[in-house]
Amino acid sequence: MLLNFIQSVYNGADTSCLSGAADASAGGCGGSNLTMMILPLAMIVVLLVVMVVPQRRRDKQVKDMLGSLKQGDRVRTIGGIYGTISSIKDDVIVLSVGPDKVKLVFARGAISQVEDAGVENTMTEEVKG
Repeated sequence: MLLNFIQSVYNGADTSCLSGAADASAGGCGGSNLTMMILPLAMIVVLLVVMVVPQRRRDKQVKDMLGSLKQGDRVRTIGGIYGTISSIKDDVIVLSVGPDKVKLVFARGAISQVEDAGVENTMTEEVKG
């Protein structure tokens, strides 16, 4: 749109439609300028909806998952550590990790997902070292 305006000024054309002069409302202007403004705005709105709505849905799922954690759940942290929740107190979670049941303390937000089966139960002697 700006490029069209600059070309119109350079060529000496009447720019009253672009400037919003009073005679523009007398029917001397076409609707193409309005269309040129609505199309990019509509594209921006669609782009925002496509990007924001799925992200909000994922955020809600993560919040629900973190809120429903309980003692005994097998989880994976964002660092890739698998363990079983030993205790939960406010925003602090204690995980039992590995065959030796080592206790590690994490923030609630460090939990990535709840697992169906515990990885530490399938460890062999070769992995244990």
